[in-house]
Amino acid sequence: MVSQQEKREPDRKSSPDQKEPSLKGTLVGVLFIGGFIAVTWFSIFSLFLSRN
Repeated sequence: MVSQQEKREPDRKSSPDQKEPSLKGTLVGVLFIGGFIAVTWFSIFSLFLSRN
């Protein structure tokens, strides 16, 4: 029977030659979606204010 520690994969952070993946695309995507939500919210809010 194989013990649990022998079946475990080695930690990926232990090898110093591997670089972290770049998250610049994720940042741009999140900022784009956040900007879209903010512009949409302010547009609807200004429409609400103009109708009252």
